[in-house]
Amino acid sequence: MHIGFPYISPSYALPVLVALLLGALYPVASHITDRRQRREYYSLQLITFLSAVAGAKLAFLFGEYGWPFRPVSDWGAFLYSGRSLVGALIFGLLGAEVAKPFVRYSLPPNDRFAVVFAFSCAVGRVGCLMSGCCRGTPTDGPLAIVCEDGVSRHPVQLYEILFHVTAGTIGIWLVKRGKFRGCLFSLFLMAYGLFRLGIETVRETPQSFGGLTSYQWLSLVMIALGGGFFVRRTFFPSEAWKRYFADSSATVVS
Repeated sequence: MHIGFPYISPSYALPVLVALLLGALYPVASHITDRRQRREYYSLQLITFLSAVAGAKLAFLFGEYGWPFRPVSDWGAFLYSGRSLVGALIFGLLGAEVAKPFVRYSLPPNDRFAVVFAFSCAVGRVGCLMSGCCRGTPTDGPLAIVCEDGVSRHPVQLYEILFHVTAGTIGIWLVKRGKFRGCLFSLFLMAYGLFRLGIETVRETPQSFGGLTSYQWLSLVMIALGGGFFVRRTFFPSEAWKRYFADSSATVVS
């Protein structure tokens, strides 16, 4: 079933809409009580979202079409085609980091958002499963699902759902215990990058170059970014971050 132009599938659009609403409406900024800081946070979130949308399309263009190494025969089809979560993560992170000085945002990354984001990804992958996109390679294994083409395939969408739910659950545990404060999104990037490196081997994605798919190369970039920001945020936090963590710890103790 599709609705109008440009062929919107409800089975995909509705879970994605729920995922976006979960990320947008869940009160992840309730701990930011200062009005100015909250305005800065939401301004940064808007820039992050727009950067992620652009990155999702660019990464899909690179991963599925091989651009800029190969010409794109139908730009119209590309505009109304898929998006890449890997690209959204990479460009969303970079957009946020570039924008922070301009919006004067000095607080550490929001660990609560990182947790909610993992569950949002899980809901979004339900849409992929229901619509049959992002499918796996053929297999006769016990976990195989039969796709609309009649071929038994790896349920890679289910693998991703399980990963994101697990990541979100671990994230809740870490937030409650105050572990890796300000670094949960960096950890998520590294974990998801490693996961995608492996899952791409059973995903129906054309190889790009060097024996890897384009998404595997992007996953390596994501792992590098996550690792770099994790080291920076763990061992070289800013003075503003140190004061924030000290104040929040004092508030919890009191």
